[in-house]
Amino acid sequence: MDRGTGVAATKRRLDYELIEALVPDGARVLDLGCGDGQLLADLAEGKGCRGRGIEINEQAVLACVRRGVAVYHGDMLEGMGFYGDRAFDVVILSQTLQQTGDPVRVIDEMLRVGETAIISFPNFGYWRVRLQLLTMGRMPRTSLLPYAWHNTPNVHLCTVADFRTLCELQRLERVREIFLAPPSRQIGGFQANWRAGLAIFQIRRRASTE
Repeated sequence: MDRGTGVAATKRRLDYELIEALVPDGARVLDLGCGDGQLLADLAEGKGCRGRGIEINEQAVLACVRRGVAVYHGDMLEGMGFYGDRAFDVVILSQTLQQTGDPVRVIDEMLRVGETAIISFPNFGYWRVRLQLLTMGRMPRTSLLPYAWHNTPNVHLCTVADFRTLCELQRLERVREIFLAPPSRQIGGFQANWRAGLAIFQIRRRASTE
């Protein structure tokens, strides 16, 4: 999802605040699809983090530069390929997982270059999405999924239940789960697959038992 390219906006986003709360002070942070660099700038200012971004949109890259955010212009998998194992403490992927061509490979690379990963995505299991499909018989559109079927960048939509299953299959530990109901209200995990419009997961590889 487009995170914006202007540098003038100052309104705080709840999802950014919740992501920031998961990042330790002074952490080395890589933000994939970093948009205009607002999140990295906030982390640098508020928590003393050392951040870098990867962004494919040229206008967004220019916005990052104006903010003083170090950014690589290009594909996220290509960009991560330049970094060694555990180069970062935290790797963030905010509302972009559903736009990636190979989500499993992206997550695998995130947990190669970083100790932990923070991933947020719109929940396709949200009740309003289900209701639109049921009553209208058409691809749903919401504030978090605003595109028409023919021009959407979202190629791998998933639900909270889908992501949890993926974590089990890939042997990933779900450290934290945070859920938001539109427009911007944090909710508990009860029936999150039905009630949440946006999910935030903090994950890491499970410790080997061998």
